[in-house]
Amino acid sequence: MSTTRTRPATDALTRDALAVLQPGFRGTTAPDWVLRRLDEGLAAVAVFGRNVVSPEQLAALTAQLRAVRGDVLVAVDEEGGDVTRLEVRTGSSYPGNLALGAVDDPDLTRAVAHDLGGRLAACGINLNWAPCADVNSDPGNPVIGVRSFGATPALVARHTAAWIDGLQSAGVAACTKHFPGHGDTAVDSHHDLPRVGVDLTTLRERELVPFRAAVAAGTRAVMSAHILLPALDPERPATLSPAALHGLLRAPASEGGLGFDGLIVTDGIEMRAISAAYGIERGSVLALAAGADALCVGGGLSDEATVLRLRDALVRAVHDGDLPEERLADAAARVRALAEWARGAAAPPAPAPGAGAAEGAAPAPGLRAARRALRRTAREPFTPLDGPVHVAAFTPVANIAVGDETPWGVAAELTRLLPGTTTTAYGAERATAEGTDRLAAAVLTEAGRRRVVAVVRDAHRHPWMAGALTALVAARPDTVVVEMGVPQAEPCGALHLATHGAARVCARAAAEALTGTADG
Repeated sequence: MSTTRTRPATDALTRDALAVLQPGFRGTTAPDWVLRRLDEGLAAVAVFGRNVVSPEQLAALTAQLRAVRGDVLVAVDEEGGDVTRLEVRTGSSYPGNLALGAVDDPDLTRAVAHDLGGRLAACGINLNWAPCADVNSDPGNPVIGVRSFGATPALVARHTAAWIDGLQSAGVAACTKHFPGHGDTAVDSHHDLPRVGVDLTTLRERELVPFRAAVAAGTRAVMSAHILLPALDPERPATLSPAALHGLLRAPASEGGLGFDGLIVTDGIEMRAISAAYGIERGSVLALAAGADALCVGGGLSDEATVLRLRDALVRAVHDGDLPEERLADAAARVRALAEWARGAAAPPAPAPGAGAAEGAAPAPGLRAARRALRRTAREPFTPLDGPVHVAAFTPVANIAVGDETPWGVAAELTRLLPGTTTTAYGAERATAEGTDRLAAAVLTEAGRRRVVAVVRDAHRHPWMAGALTALVAARPDTVVVEMGVPQAEPCGALHLATHGAARVCARAAAEALTGTADG
């Protein structure tokens, strides 16, 4: 019996307004309102960690969506590394971009992205809001960090291109972000509007280099950043700026642009860099008018009322003359064109969703990359750990892009290899209340006779963390230090390991190095 449903008689303008939205939703099955709106013209939905229990469940959810609309785009924010939605509760089986950049083997980067793409495709995902092509030129950046391949434009460019090639060869569209470059920011656009004060020459020679490579590699989509570049547009952030989206990204090279002809997706329109100054309705209208084709609106706002507000705001803007009807129609057409590409590019069936995941095993490319990304600095020859240790996890406030649900650190992996291992998390609040010397003393008291393994994340960005670590190493020189963020601080401890990311597979590689084991 056919499952084809008769489309309701929704007018073309309303269908176009729905087509440009990429909303999220709550629950592990598709809500009725999502299925109704798919019938009425909604062309894309987004899934987040809150929607995922297992690969099998996610595959069933996406099949539920496609029973209503066979060409629906199902998007996810799956960078691998610290930012994972498929493995939000366990940590990723793939190292993130900084680890891949540290290895600097584009073939390995391509293999990792292809493997990840196969897993996404098996779950019914056909659009991935990745990779990050940001050049991490400011090591103090609070939102990019290990999500970047590195601080050198050429390195970031070659790995961006390889990642896109690997992902799209698995039938999943890449969405390269955050155009025109979020790496030189000291503010997280989830919270406020970052301002990047570089001139246009610097922008072209640094930030834009990886995006040119992405366009040349055939990225199917590009995501705009909510950042203000006064040299480009002194008034509006890139997401709302015709100078950025049309004049720089769309314009041909002969006119100084990148000549991109694919889908332009905004970063989350509810992020405060946009919503606080413009509101989501006006921000959405301005983004479409500036040249964006699709609106990401699912991270924080994930209800039917929001979708209807934005749909109606776009329709009203056309009627009021604030958004040309042709611009909205063109944006909707680009969304549908990407959906058709994804339908035709669907890879042959991948291994069963979750194959090998039940045991927590990492795919070969991910584990291989994590092992190769490790950097060791030893004060003297290191004897592998062979008994229980105490893991002191110096834990910063979670980056919103990463979220606080995904576990990190080496305690779980060390406990597996060294039964009896204990762990305690220590945060900024305690360090401020007690002082870093007393915090270090507390670590030693809890450790007793056991060796201390101190785990940090971006120690260079957190004075309390650096202070506690200094005091701890001074009191116990045999302390082992594992840096799971950007390894910007001077290595310290009897052994210092830099993992270049906090993914589960990075923790596994570090634990193997500390214990002298490698079990597959």
